[in-house]
Amino acid sequence: MSLTLPAYAKINLTLEALAKRADGYHEIVTVLQTVSLVDTLTFEPGESLDLSCNIPSLQSADNLVLKAASLLKEKTGCLKGASIRLTKGIPIAAGLGSGATDAAATLVGLNRLWELNLPPQRLMELAANLGSDAPFFLCGGTALAKGRGEKVTPLPPAPELWMVLLRP
Repeated sequence: MSLTLPAYAKINLTLEALAKRADGYHEIVTVLQTVSLVDTLTFEPGESLDLSCNIPSLQSADNLVLKAASLLKEKTGCLKGASIRLTKGIPIAAGLGSGATDAAATLVGLNRLWELNLPPQRLMELAANLGSDAPFFLCGGTALAKGRGEKVTPLPPAPELWMVLLRP
């Protein structure tokens, strides 16, 4: 069985940074929106956790895809493996959530592949351990995020917007 999922980028439509928290993060209030830039992840059963990527330098143990897979195994006691193929279409380190969206898609994909049947709230809790934006990518669309970004409330869809994204 093979499973392929899209992992969409995001933009912050608004962002308000509030007080600095004891954990070093800032308390924020932001409206997030997924956009059509996309990475693609393909999951297949495997003996261990293996990652291949169209950008070879991303095939390292510190990639959020492997961190998400390892966290899922650790928290569920799952002994299964997976071969994961990541095709990057989202620019890296551009503030678009490239790693976080891949981590969220990995949680969803492996939850299905391994038939863990974890509920969405449990996936949100796991995603919060992987990055501030990761919980948002489990719901996508338009959402309000608070805290360090882990408290996500879906909003009605934004009207269709056309924009040009530039990476300085």
